Amino acid sequence: MDRDEVKKIIEVLVFVSDKPVSIDTMREVLQEVDPTEIRAMIEELNGEYASSGRTFSMKEIAGGFQMLTDPVYSKWISELYKRPADKLRGPALETLAIIAYKQPITRSEIEAIRGVNVDGVLHTLEERELIRSKGRLDAPGRPILYGTTNEFLQHFGLKSLEELPKLKEFQESDLDFIREKARADIINKETGKLEVKGSLLQEGYKETPQDTVVPVTPEPQPEAAKEEKVNESETLTQKD
Repeated sequence: MDRDEVKKIIEVLVFVSDKPVSIDTMREVLQEVDPTEIRAMIEELNGEYASSGRTFSMKEIAGGFQMLTDPVYSKWISELYKRPADKLRGPALETLAIIAYKQPITRSEIEAIRGVNVDGVLHTLEERELIRSKGRLDAPGRPILYGTTNEFLQHFGLKSLEELPKLKEFQESDLDFIREKARADIINKETGKLEVKGSLLQEGYKETPQDTVVPVTPEPQPEAAKEEKVNESETLTQKD
């Protein structure tokens, strides 16, 4: 086969697949074509798409290549399918982030970080194939260790876990997602920049099981009340 024919085969393999196609898989189909050559041809194809103004290209995600459309046209694609947005809710997204950055991790470790039961959330993430069991911890009870999947990489358009956003701008305590040291993120209306205020828990707030933050009315301290009464009696005595 000549080079142009091989490029067409690569193109059709990626086009018909609903999942990323690895170079090793392409090589099994193309047999004697070198993996380096396959990658070079994919780059050539992407160059041709770009030069002709195509609305799609081959992107390397989750260990393979997939034909993806330009995000600019997502609005019109959504109108065609008219499906509800496939978004993760806050608790599920937070749990998934913890697993992604600290994997492999057990359920009890996740709960210690989040401060709430995560059985239902883990079940949801497993159903969506974003996480799976990575074995068991060598400890009493041998708890299950959780980690992310290739579907996780595909869902977020990542080539590998190394492409996860870096957390260098956070403090060490923030990297652990410790609730007791949670901070309120406030946007300065004058500068438009994000500012970090003091801990919500330290400023008279508490967390509910629904992961919402509500004001806490501080209760009067007995010792403080007693001291106020003593001071008041001393003042009356002086006046007498």
